[in-house]
Amino acid sequence: MAEAYLFTGSNMGNRLEKIEEAARLITEHVGSIKKASAIYETEAWGNPNQAAFLNQALIVETSLSPEELLKKNLWIEHQMGRERLIKWDPRLIDIDILLYDNLVLNTEDLTIPHPYLHKRRFTLTALAEIAGKVVHPLLKKTINELLIDCADPLMVKPYNYAT
Repeated sequence: MAEAYLFTGSNMGNRLEKIEEAARLITEHVGSIKKASAIYETEAWGNPNQAAFLNQALIVETSLSPEELLKKNLWIEHQMGRERLIKWDPRLIDIDILLYDNLVLNTEDLTIPHPYLHKRRFTLTALAEIAGKVVHPLLKKTINELLIDCADPLMVKPYNYAT
């Protein structure tokens, strides 16, 4: 079994419902969720002219290979209604592989660790909550250290369920 560090996000429709549905489908089709971060509301990264996202980091115990995990994540996204048309467009759901054990992988379809992991405050904030002491296999810094060093100025705040 491997530990996959996943990151879910939604900025369309009922965002909270989409994050919760993604976690349910990940449990059913990928593996057991060992830890889940709080849900964070974050400004859009890459294309700022869109609604804020809800995001959550997950540690999942899985028997899937990295390639199988990617295919299953894409399948879940499709089942939930995601259409991939333009990079960084608004999306019903996004499921990224941030880390997979200590693996370093770079293929045409998949790069692990996620190539933007260390550049995104919203990803590091949620991941640090559940895996702050995990060491990035290329940068040799912990997630906590990467968060401290992160220059990304975009807003990240715990989601207020009352709004």
